Amino acid sequence: MLVWEEDRGRAAAAPSVKATPSVVADYRRAPAETKSVTDVAAAASARRVNVADKRIINGQTDVNQLVPFKYKWAWEKYLATCANHWMPQEVNMSRDIALWKDPNGLSDDERRIIKRNLGFFVTADSLAANNITLGTYRHITAPECRQFLLRQAFEEAIHTHAYQYIVESLGLDESEIFNAYHEVSSIRDKDEFLIPFIDAIMDPHFRTGTMEADQTLLKSLIVFACLMEGLFFYVGFTQILALGRQNKMTGAAEQYQYILRDESMHCNFGIDLINAIKLENPHLWTPAFRDEITQLFMKAVDLEYRYAEDTMPRGVLGLNASMFKGYLRYIANRRATQIGLEALFPNEENPFPWMSEMIDLKKERNFFETRVIDYQTGGALTWD
Repeated sequence: MLVWEEDRGRAAAAPSVKATPSVVADYRRAPAETKSVTDVAAAASARRVNVADKRIINGQTDVNQLVPFKYKWAWEKYLATCANHWMPQEVNMSRDIALWKDPNGLSDDERRIIKRNLGFFVTADSLAANNITLGTYRHITAPECRQFLLRQAFEEAIHTHAYQYIVESLGLDESEIFNAYHEVSSIRDKDEFLIPFIDAIMDPHFRTGTMEADQTLLKSLIVFACLMEGLFFYVGFTQILALGRQNKMTGAAEQYQYILRDESMHCNFGIDLINAIKLENPHLWTPAFRDEITQLFMKAVDLEYRYAEDTMPRGVLGLNASMFKGYLRYIANRRATQIGLEALFPNEENPFPWMSEMIDLKKERNFFETRVIDYQTGGALTWD
């Protein structure tokens, strides 16, 4: 089994934490022939994890010991995501293929929406997976939280698979779609906003443990959970699901619905993680730090609104770009208040209440009625 170097250190350091009795030192110094079975048992028990010593970051307990649980909310979310398992190729794309190939099946504006969406999402979930596996996972020291992150990374792979499956099914130009994050400015601008916060914690030399480093990690987690997964995905989700509501591109819309449900759980887990770090490290939540986060929220809303304008230069599907201004402000308010900031845009309301309903798939037939199924075997998810 591969173990991160710092994980080895944490495991080795476990006896020196609060739980270490003098018997451990005595045991280590004693000649081998004098070590009794009782001594061995006492030394081993001192290595057992004390739940009170566990921390989300900068913990010194053995990260390889999943239990005893301290963060039961993380374990419960892990179980819930497992209950939501699905695979893209199980979704029938034949109606989508026929509609796409029909010259009169979709308008140019509808086709633009689909291609722009795929252009953003095919690489966005790869960025998310890289952020988890090469960055966040290394710095989280609560194993039950790590367990969720491993499942989340797998789900990001499923999402990338889903977008590839749609691209392949429709016979789109793969190089055009997959390279859109370099060639389409509204997509490139969002990715360029995100990448510095991902790169900061992926740097192999980055370590937590100082005020500056811990704030860097916390900032990255907020950008990742609240702004990437919690805001940058929602224009695209709304557009494709609106197509599905009009009985268009129902296979793609079905997959987007499952992805929306997954991302809602990822966002909620990230917010819980952020709040747990704040609770254990209140000194990080300074006025200057809060102001910086607020400015990032404002920038993200602006970038996502520009993406809405680019994908919808004209009204389509009963939607237009200006409708998304209120929606993005509404979502930003929710994300901000969920992590303890003030609402950034007071009195904004949700213009798309049907989007909240899309997250809950606990029903006998999926929303677009492409097949009878209940993917969710666990409890229903909610917007909150």
